[in-house]
Amino acid sequence: MPAYSADAKQTTVSGLSAGAFMAVQLQIAYSASISGAGVVAGGPYYCAEGSVAFAFYCMGQVPLFPPGASNSVGFAKAFAATNEIDSLGHLKQRRVYVFSGTKDDVVLPAVADATVELFQRLGVTGPRLKFVRDLPAGHALIAPGFGNACGANAAPYISHCSVGGHDYDQAGEILQHLYAKPALQAPAATAQPVVAFDQRPFGSVAAAMADTGFLYAPQACTAAGAHCRIHVALHGCAQSAESVGNRFTDDTGYNRWADSNRILVLYPQVNKSDANPQGCWDWWGYTGPSYAYKSGPQMQAIMAMVERLSQKP
Repeated sequence: MPAYSADAKQTTVSGLSAGAFMAVQLQIAYSASISGAGVVAGGPYYCAEGSVAFAFYCMGQVPLFPPGASNSVGFAKAFAATNEIDSLGHLKQRRVYVFSGTKDDVVLPAVADATVELFQRLGVTGPRLKFVRDLPAGHALIAPGFGNACGANAAPYISHCSVGGHDYDQAGEILQHLYAKPALQAPAATAQPVVAFDQRPFGSVAAAMADTGFLYAPQACTAAGAHCRIHVALHGCAQSAESVGNRFTDDTGYNRWADSNRILVLYPQVNKSDANPQGCWDWWGYTGPSYAYKSGPQMQAIMAMVERLSQKP
C-alpha cells in the first residue's frame, strides 16, 4: 500500500452489521484517533462480552430481552481506566451517525436504540449524533440505484430506498455528517477503480483477515501536500469481496463522494474461515479476548493501515 501523507487526525469509520459493530469498537477504543463513526445496523460496544453465545442477543433476536447500553458503558469505563482503550473524554468531540431500517429482521431496531444511548451517555450529544430510524429498509447499506428493493434482507446487503422522491444516499449522509465542516462538495459523476493491496504486512496471523484489501485513492490525493482524509469502510458478514465481488467496494457510493472531497477510502477485508464461517469482523472474540481493546488483532491491523496511509511517500 502506498503512503499518501494523509491527515490521520481526520480518520473516520463506518460499517454495516458486523462492520458496524466493528466501527463502534474502533470509535470507542481509538477515540483519541478516530474522529467519527457511521453505524448501520450495529450494536453497542462489547455487547457480546467475548462470547458468541451472546451474538443473537446483541442482534436483538432474543424476544423480550433487547440489548441495553448500561453494560457497555460500564465495560468502556473499566477498559479506559486500565488503559486498554483511549480515554472516553475524547468522545465529547466526536460525531456519530446511527441507522436502523424499520424492516431490518437481522439486527433489530432496538439494537440501534441501545447504540445511540451508549454514545449519548459517553458524551456524543446534540447535532454531533444523528439517528436515522424511519426508512422502511431491511438489513443493508442504502445506495442510490443499486442492489435490492428497500425492504430486502438478502445478499449482497446493498439496497436502494426513496425518500421524498429521491434516492437515499447513505454513504453521502454518513460522510457529510462525519465531515460536517467545511461542507463536502457534491459527489463526482464517476469514480475510478479501487486498487488491491496486500493486507498481510499489517496484522498478525491472529487477525484472521483476508490476504487482500482494497483502497480508493482519488487522483487529487497523489499530489504532494494533498493531505487527504481517511475513511475506513467495513463490510458486513458475507459481504467481503470473496462473497460479493466488487459490490461493496464499488456500488455503495463512498468512492464518488471521496473523489470530489479528497478522501481515501480503505476497504479492509475478512474472509470466511472455520472459526468465522460468515466472514464477519470480530465483535464477539474469535480472534482472542482482547478483540475489543486497542490491542485487538483486527483493531491493530486496521490502524496500522491508517498509519501507513498517513506516512510520507
